[in-house]
Amino acid sequence: MKPYINLFTGICLSLAVIFLIGMDGCDTEEAAPPVAFLSATPPTGSTIQKDTTIIATFDGAPVGLSVTGGKFSLAGSTATIVGPFSPGSLGLVLSWTDGAMALTYTVSDPTGATVDSADLPPPPEGMVLIPAGEFEMGSNDAEALNNEQPVRKVYVDAFYMNETEVTNVQFKEFLIENPRWQKGRIEKRFADERYLHLWSGNNYPNGKGNHPVTWVSWYAAMAYAEWAGKRLPTEAEWERAARGGLSKKKYPHGNAITARDANYGGNVGVGDTTAVGRYPANKYGLYDMVGNAAEWCLDEYDSDFYFTFPRNGVARNPLSGANSVEWLVKNFTNVTMRVLLRGGSWADTARFVRVSRRRSTSQTYTFVGFGFRCVSSVSP
Repeated sequence: MKPYINLFTGICLSLAVIFLIGMDGCDTEEAAPPVAFLSATPPTGSTIQKDTTIIATFDGAPVGLSVTGGKFSLAGSTATIVGPFSPGSLGLVLSWTDGAMALTYTVSDPTGATVDSADLPPPPEGMVLIPAGEFEMGSNDAEALNNEQPVRKVYVDAFYMNETEVTNVQFKEFLIENPRWQKGRIEKRFADERYLHLWSGNNYPNGKGNHPVTWVSWYAAMAYAEWAGKRLPTEAEWERAARGGLSKKKYPHGNAITARDANYGGNVGVGDTTAVGRYPANKYGLYDMVGNAAEWCLDEYDSDFYFTFPRNGVARNPLSGANSVEWLVKNFTNVTMRVLLRGGSWADTARFVRVSRRRSTSQTYTFVGFGFRCVSSVSP
């Protein structure tokens, strides 16, 4: 019987081997090759116009594609990136499941013109000129939060900025001429229930006429600015102005701050705002850029905004949350987003009144330490 047993055993072993080989073939599928970037048209490093269409081509359909620095659409293996792009250096970062690619361009200014400060009209009353130029935005020091990093070079056009924060007296004049923004009349979608908390009707607290107006929402600040023929600053404009021409400093006057420099940390009596202009101005002639009242900015808050700026170039007039300043100013009552405050208030410690510090909140939020100042654009 042994020959038959051995034959039977051999047949069984052979069938088992064939079965296992077949199973191994079923379990193993050849992995799809990673999708690679092939080319860009125009090629990276080119000079382009602000309305140029950029075509990025891959060797397959890129999964999870995102593009920082421009709007895009994807059709198969081709991504179409469109502007308009701001004149200056442009950095685009394409990221997808299998990789990433950085593209850099120079966006030409069709006018080719440069503006000297001496050629500009004098500032309107109560405002100072912030000259056009580059500065390093953000901070990499030990106190910096994630949303202040990385430091990037930014260029902003010249603009005018209020010397001081908007005061209670100034805001009252606006309210008298614009009843829809008065306490008790403002629409609920534009401010929370604490709007102008310490006011009695259209009357600000006694003795506080020259203090910054506080307890105002972003919407109310935007409405005031529009009425005054101005607007809120972008956060890039705000930080350039606050630095006063100083580079890599924590505060408007240098790397240290004391009770002689600003109203912060509750260092005034029981803690309160102070009359605008009480503390020394920075080198641009601006008062209370940190402390006293934190100031509303125009932009939508983006914690990673600086990562969208060129690593080795210059971001020109960056704005988060809209295609243009003009569009946002015109449509502000229909915009919903988290927005920025800069500069810190009388209640904030030294760490939170650094010029690079970023704070975000709802557009309707009001607080005892939230105020604003205005800017206006400059043309030669």
